[in-house]
Amino acid sequence: MPDLYIGLMSGTSLDGVDGVLVEFTAGSLRVLEHASVDFDSPLRAELLALNTSGPDELHRAGLAGNALMRLYAGCVRQLLDLAGLEAAAIRAIGAHGQTVRHRPQCFDGTGYTWQLAQPALLAELSGIDVVADFRSRDVAAGGQGAPLAPFFHRAWLGAPDQVLGVLNLGGISNLSLLRADGSQLGFDCGPANALMDGWCERHRGQPYDAQGQWAAAGHVLAPLLRELLAEPFFAAPPPKSTGRDLFNLDWLHAKLDHLPPAEPVDVQATLAELTAQSCAREVHRHQPDLGELVVCGGGALNTHLLRRLSAALPATRVVSSAERGLPPTQVEAVAFAWLAQRCIERDALPLQSTTGARGARVLGGVYPA
Repeated sequence: MPDLYIGLMSGTSLDGVDGVLVEFTAGSLRVLEHASVDFDSPLRAELLALNTSGPDELHRAGLAGNALMRLYAGCVRQLLDLAGLEAAAIRAIGAHGQTVRHRPQCFDGTGYTWQLAQPALLAELSGIDVVADFRSRDVAAGGQGAPLAPFFHRAWLGAPDQVLGVLNLGGISNLSLLRADGSQLGFDCGPANALMDGWCERHRGQPYDAQGQWAAAGHVLAPLLRELLAEPFFAAPPPKSTGRDLFNLDWLHAKLDHLPPAEPVDVQATLAELTAQSCAREVHRHQPDLGELVVCGGGALNTHLLRRLSAALPATRVVSSAERGLPPTQVEAVAFAWLAQRCIERDALPLQSTTGARGARVLGGVYPA
């Protein structure tokens, strides 16, 4: 009998919620339906604001979490309506939540990661069991809490005697290296859409740079690129993860303050080059013989960025995940449907080589409907 799961993902790009209805059968999967719900401007602004300290944070986070779960529930309803199914047909929902702070191993040695969510409310609204809070058990076990997608990438694309890379270009870029011996390496590379989108919105009033056309019209500022790449995170070895806690517009402005004034379009071109170069450096460092890199996430729709990535990796074939059967905007949502299934089946994931956790753990907490 096939297992039906829903995966819901809202990433650091803060563009909205992607949802998928997935059928799992005997080692294979099929996406039956896909739906997306955009964030309205007030919710997007509040989620972005909650990435930094501010007044009355607990109250505001609680209400933002409720609002987010109502969007999640609306996405679930869309998926069920498209498929003509009742809630009872779904085994569980994998709900990632919205990352607002990510500080593993900081402060007290354990640190924390916080994905804003109210999974009990989502279970109440949807009538379906919810699996959430995937990252905190990994952090409790000494891991980075991210990235988790490499485990799904191995299940989806891994094959004996094949070396393959999977690069997710969301708000943050993260790389999975699937090796021929069955091992894998996964870690965050640095910023992707988080900086490019923020700079575009500030200077053009647009939430993102469609297909990278604005960046393509500018010139890369070599001194700025050197200043950005000097950030110690880029040279750090895996396991490593990051987020808006580090890579935000304040960080960018601190770098710009050391340099002569620049045209905004040239800064955008440099931010695109930063993403391409930081990802390419990690490939060269850890898998220089990589033959194919499968790109997913919203950044895979940025044709300028993919051109720059291909230029930085001339010996590697850079392709969209659509060529491997999943459109770029669906991959992470499918990953969290898969992670929800792993949690329900109490399947411990071997976290050590990816997040640095002390051993295999079952990830996620279950909220019954």
